[in-house]
Amino acid sequence: MSDHFSFHLQRLRLTKTLTPIQLGAGKNITKVLSMKDVVSLILGGGQGTRLYPLTKYRSKPAVPIGGKYRLIDIPISNCLNSGLNRIYVLTQFLSASLHQHITRSYNFDVFGGGFVELLAAQQTMESTSWYEGTADAIRRNMMYIDKPGIHEALILSGDQLYRMEYEKLIECHRKNKADITIAVIPVHRDIAPSLGIMKLADDGRVTAFVEKPKTDDLLDSHRTPASAIERNGIAAKGREYLASMGIYLFNKDVLVDSLRDPLHTDFGKHVIPNAIKERRVQGFLFDGYWEDVGTIAAYFDASLMLTDDKPPFYFQSEDGPIFTRRRFLPASKVISATVKRALLSDGCLLLDGAHVEHSIIGVRSVIGKQATVKDCIIIGADRYETDDERARNTPTHPAIGIGDGSHVERAIVDKNVRIGRNVRILNEKKLENADAPTYCIRDGIVVIAKDAIIPDGTVI
Repeated sequence: MSDHFSFHLQRLRLTKTLTPIQLGAGKNITKVLSMKDVVSLILGGGQGTRLYPLTKYRSKPAVPIGGKYRLIDIPISNCLNSGLNRIYVLTQFLSASLHQHITRSYNFDVFGGGFVELLAAQQTMESTSWYEGTADAIRRNMMYIDKPGIHEALILSGDQLYRMEYEKLIECHRKNKADITIAVIPVHRDIAPSLGIMKLADDGRVTAFVEKPKTDDLLDSHRTPASAIERNGIAAKGREYLASMGIYLFNKDVLVDSLRDPLHTDFGKHVIPNAIKERRVQGFLFDGYWEDVGTIAAYFDASLMLTDDKPPFYFQSEDGPIFTRRRFLPASKVISATVKRALLSDGCLLLDGAHVEHSIIGVRSVIGKQATVKDCIIIGADRYETDDERARNTPTHPAIGIGDGSHVERAIVDKNVRIGRNVRILNEKKLENADAPTYCIRDGIVVIAKDAIIPDGTVI
């Protein structure tokens, strides 16, 4: 475990394990807020078909982000920064890469009592099938939740980009004596049909919820006036729909009871709508940056915005650091290259005349002489080639990286890709969607598959 990681965990144990909260306006009575009572459950999602081919060999939470991180690092780091250190990650598809990353990144000392563990789908005496939805995934792992000392369960998604102090959500939950608390964010009407939309009473209680409303009548009936949003200190800015962020805090006994019906397989479709009728379901308003990166276009846009002068999500924040695997790589080396609005990760090599613009360059990336990379995500490589391997490279089996004289634009290049010399990856036919053995095009973005070989002179 790195010194930086160890320091922050020690600081969190000292400052965030016990926090006093007010039980009501004007009251002086306080209650100890213990994060040790909360277990965190991160959902790994399904097959991730909308992120294919990035999910061809890995689960969604294992998809790289920001040059050196994985998507799973976001919710795990949010938990650790909030004093929550008992974390389970639930997955069933291609979990090997995710398991390797977690075991190499999150090792706690023996005195902290914390853990980050992967719970892959498994056959049991009660069930031999795969998870059938978000709620079903939690139900199948209830043996890890329904334990003494656990009073609340925080349920998170593994494919979102945001920074949140979960202790504020927990404080809201306890202060309002809620059974369930849902994190909500104001959104514009144009994206509301793709999300779960709810209405809140003046005291923040959820009074109505609809999953992905498609008709104008449904949308209109779940609109929240801007004045109601702004009473909570949040500027509406035309955002008059309150969307579920897929972040739920349950009292443990309520979660156990809510999942008794095996037909309730999904939180948004079944559990939450039923709970609103019978339980106190509270909304926790959030006004920070939040992006669900479940599609190639969303992933591409959210990644490249990290290169902005003032990006809405900032990895360099000292107050809420994002943790990841420590790789012990050398500093990146730039040899007479031009770099504009880019993130350079550890261990990269940019050769003479290389031009990188508005791009993210992942670990161990090699950008060849006079090569151009613009509006791209280069995920990088798992290893460096040896001298003997480089000597055996040919025009049909080039070296790992971007070859000399190549031009790559508006593309995602997955790990260990070999792009030869004078290759042009520009989507010259301006296709919106296409499929080929070594790449695909989604929303006009070329995605080169992991371990693909693109020979010298290829034009895409």
